[in-house]
Order: sequence, then C-alpha cells, then structure tokens
Amino acid sequence: MTRVRRGMVLDLNLNPSRGSETGKVRPCVVVTNDTYNEHVPVIQVTPITAWSDKKARILSNVVIQPSERNGLVKLSIADCLQTRPVDYVERLVKIRGRLTDVEMAAIDAALLIVFGLR
Repeated sequence: MTRVRRGMVLDLNLNPSRGSETGKVRPCVVVTNDTYNEHVPVIQVTPITAWSDKKARILSNVVIQPSERNGLVKLSIADCLQTRPVDYVERLVKIRGRLTDVEMAAIDAALLIVFGLR
C-alpha cells in the first residue's frame, strides 16, 4: 500500500454515516502529520464536496480549484467542519493527487477556526 502523506487527496468510502455526517465515496484531503501517517492506519481527513455559493461563504470551508495535481475535476470545497478520523486501509478507494502548499495553508487556517486554536 502507498504511504499516505499530508496533503494527499484520496477517494474514501465514508459510509456508513449518521445524521448530518458526510458520507458516500468522496475525495478527502489528509490533514494529519506524516509522523502519524507513517505509524498508524487511522488518519484525520477533511472531506471534499461540490462547490456552492452558500458553502463557499462558510469560514471553515476552503475552495479548491480542480487541477491535474490534485485530481479533482470540478470546483470543490474542503469542509473542515467535517474533519474526521478514518482507517484508510479499510476505506481507501483510490489516490487522486495532492494539494498545493497554499491550499494546505488555507485548510490549516480553517482548522484553527474549527478547533478554536486561535
């Protein structure tokens, strides 16, 4: 299995979900640091969803442009409020690519807001 790295975009099967949790097979970005990623199968990911004007206005969401590098095919949103742990060995469907340092910095800023770390 490929080593999972921070900033990678993976398609993960997020089912089963409950209530308002994000579900389905969808792209997610790995947000845990590479020390954890190398040693444990449970990582933290932020689900990526389709762009909408409403979602784009939420401070904890990050707009991501599609690119060959990240493997996304449409304008998307990283929904940092939905960040969750997953066992990537059990949930991995495919690897799409990776986000840029600028995109990851925006996700880091959103996670600071979500977790009240400012």
